[in-house]
Amino acid sequence: MTDRSGDLAGRGLDPFGLPGWWSGLRRGGRQPDPALAGALADARDSPDGEARSTELERIAAHADATGDDRTALAARFTLIEACLLHGERWRSVEPVRRCLATAERRPDLLAADRAEALRRYQRHAVEALLGSPRVGLDQARAMLDDLATRAADDPAAVAELRCRVADHLGDEPTARRWYERWSTAGPGPVGGCPDCAAARRAELLAGWGDHPAALAALRNVPAGTVDCTEQPERTLAAGLLSWLRAGEPERAAEAHVRAYRRHRRERAAFPLLAAHLRWCALAGHPARGLDVLAEQLPRLDRPHDDLSAMEFAAAGALVCALAVEAGLGGRTVHRPAYGVRPAADLDVATLGATLLGVATALAGSFDARNGTGHQSGRIASWLAERPAAAPVPLPPDDDPDDDADDLPHEEPPDGEPRPLSLAMITAVLDRRGDRYAVDERGAVTGRWGEALIQFRRVGERGEILQARSVASRRLPAERLVEAYAFCNAWNHDRLLPKAYVHEGEGELLLAGHVATDLAHGVAPDQLRVLLDAAVETGVAYAEAVAALP
Repeated sequence: MTDRSGDLAGRGLDPFGLPGWWSGLRRGGRQPDPALAGALADARDSPDGEARSTELERIAAHADATGDDRTALAARFTLIEACLLHGERWRSVEPVRRCLATAERRPDLLAADRAEALRRYQRHAVEALLGSPRVGLDQARAMLDDLATRAADDPAAVAELRCRVADHLGDEPTARRWYERWSTAGPGPVGGCPDCAAARRAELLAGWGDHPAALAALRNVPAGTVDCTEQPERTLAAGLLSWLRAGEPERAAEAHVRAYRRHRRERAAFPLLAAHLRWCALAGHPARGLDVLAEQLPRLDRPHDDLSAMEFAAAGALVCALAVEAGLGGRTVHRPAYGVRPAADLDVATLGATLLGVATALAGSFDARNGTGHQSGRIASWLAERPAAAPVPLPPDDDPDDDADDLPHEEPPDGEPRPLSLAMITAVLDRRGDRYAVDERGAVTGRWGEALIQFRRVGERGEILQARSVASRRLPAERLVEAYAFCNAWNHDRLLPKAYVHEGEGELLLAGHVATDLAHGVAPDQLRVLLDAAVETGVAYAEAVAALP
């Protein structure tokens, strides 16, 4: 432990030499308890999982009891990020509420960037209402009303949430009124990616049966940028049924093949699989629908949220029903063991009945919470759909990484080293629940907090793992000497990543680099450790850059 706390604080690090949330919390008030702060540092460094979340909750509660608002806030920020990372938005509602109460009482604790982050977390907490019946309706409405006050500079985000909540409850007239406000307001900092917002608008319009308007909402969406790793496949999935229903079946087929090529591998893309299954059913491809269903069925045991599980199960039940009508009822689909449930090979009709039971039970839970029958009615309308035309021809699926053994990603059968591959990298990121994009060169790029991180295989045989981190914040060119001093200090005190400065046109880009020679192969568990370290240190570096004066 270093004794140079003043020097560390000057470089945007906390008093314990750890970058991150401390640099975003203002000084003042009661100083943190060193023992509790040390426990928080250990919790941040521990592996993700239930034990880590429990420890963060314990630290926050202890900090509340001792009046240490700063540590309580830092622990809950970390807990919220863990909930969002692993698709458990419903668990973030209470820590967000606690953070809002602390910020209301102690506004001096939050720097501007952390205040904005808290507003984004508040938006995700409201969205948790849509994803899980475990969030109270009144609780979410109260949080949305509060967000409307805090995010007065972002009317589009508030209008979107009010629109989606009304649609979820089955109040289409109210949803349409808020939709008009949402679609005419400019994007703001809380609403997230504008391209993804357009995709959500298209999904709403398609749900209301207005397919031409849905396609119009997507028409001006660009092909995606490095700032959004979900595009363009997110937009393609949103337009699948609208292109099919609006008389553009060939475009829908191309969109399905291209988007599913990516969504089949990404854990975070589970909510989009229902669109792919429904497209297969309604485009006249029940056999392909069964293939997709068999491939993705294990993911239903660990869904993104309850809403995506309900929609996946309903779409799967539709595929099974149409497959039986098409004479494919004799096929069997393997459902692996999970918990106390044994593995089984189910015929199509039995599988369809099982999925229908899952969908109707979840819809009933939502409706019981909402006091309406809208979700049950929506599921029933899906099951009543039938193809409107002849089967749509499928374009060739030239996926260079198409390997059925990789899907879904399961733990490797042994810990033996093997040559580094793109599939191994994406498998680790999928198990982490990360979102990323893979370009034509095989580079894997994602955004983690303040850091844009790219993983590449380099070397004659692709045996070297290279991780490059770029901080979101840029510095003006006249701060070059200061930037070099920062990087030198970082390299002196830290092993990873190696920090350096790029001079651009009028600004400085601060980047980090890690390279690991894996010429003798790497076991999957070893690769997971390497990627975890690259992400953690890359984010730490970017947050330290963001905290510079």
